Parts: sequence; C-alpha cells; structure tokens
Amino acid sequence: MIITLLGTGTSSGVPLIGCECDVCRSVDFRDKRLRSSIHIAIDGRSFVVDTGPDFRQQMLRLDLKQLDAVLFTHEHKDHTAGLDEVRAFNFRSGQDMPIYARLPVLTQLEREFSYIFAEHKYPGIPRVRAHEIQNETFDVLGVRVTPIDVLHHKLPVFGFRIGEFTYLTDLNYISEEELEKVYGTKVLVLDALQRLPHLSHFTLNEAIELANRIGASRTYFTHISHKLGLHREVEKELPSHIRLGYDGLQINL
Repeated sequence: MIITLLGTGTSSGVPLIGCECDVCRSVDFRDKRLRSSIHIAIDGRSFVVDTGPDFRQQMLRLDLKQLDAVLFTHEHKDHTAGLDEVRAFNFRSGQDMPIYARLPVLTQLEREFSYIFAEHKYPGIPRVRAHEIQNETFDVLGVRVTPIDVLHHKLPVFGFRIGEFTYLTDLNYISEEELEKVYGTKVLVLDALQRLPHLSHFTLNEAIELANRIGASRTYFTHISHKLGLHREVEKELPSHIRLGYDGLQINL
C-alpha cells in the first residue's frame, strides 16, 4: 500500500491572501499546503479520501491516471467542493465513480451538486454511484475499510482504517470504543491544527498525546494551520516517531 498526502492544510492554512507571517512568506515547499486529502494505492486499486477545493490541482500534481473510488470523511466544503472534477476519471474509465459517505454527507452532496444527481442529466456532467456507509466495516472494490467515528466539535466525522494504516482528520474527540479500532496501526495520519486551543481540532500537544497513546510506528500530522509555525521549526519539537506531514509525501506500508 502506498499512501500519498495530497494536501495537509486547512482553509485557514497557507498561503493566506495578504498574510505576512513567516509561514505564508516561506519558500520551503513543505509550508505550502493545499486542503487536506490523501490518495491510497492498494491491490491495484486507487482511492482518494475527500475532494476539497484543490482536488483538480492535487490530481494533476500526482499525475493520477486511475481513480476507482472516493471516500468522504464529512460534509464541509474544504473536503467536498472538488467533486465535479471526478468527471475526468469518468471520461477515462467510461464508468460511474463510486462514492462512499454517511447519509448526511450524501444528502449535502445531492443538494450542492444537484445537477450530478438529477434524474435527467446534462451530457458531460460527472457520473457518480453513491454508497451510504455506517459505522461498520465495508468493502470498496475488494478492499476492506473500517470507519472510525470521531467528533469535529459536534459534527460526526469518519476516519478510516485500511489494514495497518489509519487516517483521522478534523476531530477533537474520539471515544475509547473507537480508539480500540485504531490500536495496532503502524502508520497514523492525524489532525494537528495549531498550538492554541481550538473548538473543533486537536492542538499540537493534544495530537502528540493521542499519537503516543495509539503507539503507531510512524505518525504524520495533517490539517495544519499557518498558526502552527514553520515546518522545519515544529519538527525539532516532535518525538522521533512523529513528523509533520507535507503535500506530496508518500508513505509505503
């Protein structure tokens, strides 16, 4: 399995229009973050988790020729706004794109992309096949995926575990019951927004504490705000088994 971090930023990430902070002015490519998303290549299959506003740019940068399915964590626009761009993969494959999400997310997508889900479809629009998922393991084209139910303030969000990899973004709470699903993970990608307390995201210290509890061999932080600081400086503070993620990072597992 190869995991690619397509984006490790947030809508309050970098670069911000008009911002003059050190991070926004940085020339280090690791400080230039698109909205959070990942690509997973496994057993000849190709999946993405979330299609944010930067989805098209991320696909072009990865030079991705094959996409077999999309999984959604939740309904916020920074994770869904790029859905229209799956049409390129419809054209290549001649197939509808399977999308997997809980019911409120599918309902939101149907409202915001009504033309995609219309009974009488305009020629050339994206073609999707919606699959409702709940908090139980499901199959994506032969690959077993286990949802991890977490809270983003009061909004339910799904993380996902595939084999020995777990992806947890947009959260500031996870129950002990859901943590049991994560234990044994070898590679963890985890939300770590900033240093100061936040309503709906883990702080750096909270993320470090949770990562240590989970005990993965490697943890990479994602959904990083410009407020966290420069990549090269923050990494000096982290334990050896925890790193900051950056756009384009590939992880082999």
